[in-house]
Amino acid sequence: MSNALRLQPSLLDEARKVAESEGVPLNQLINVAVAEKLSALRTESYFWGTGFPCGHPQGAHNPEASRQRQSAGQG
Repeated sequence: MSNALRLQPSLLDEARKVAESEGVPLNQLINVAVAEKLSALRTESYFWGTGFPCGHPQGAHNPEASRQRQSAGQG
């Protein structure tokens, strides 16, 4: 499966530099970065009980969930 991904030029330049310094293909770096972000969101949703419907944690854009995290010192 192949999908076009558009990144801001400055972000793409930085990602290329990091991939080169790590000795990995740019595609691999992007895949790992996305996987790490999704894992972090899933972990957060597990502990906050927000679920993860449609690939997005319910609490990500939920003002009440944000207030709860802030009051708990989590963001």
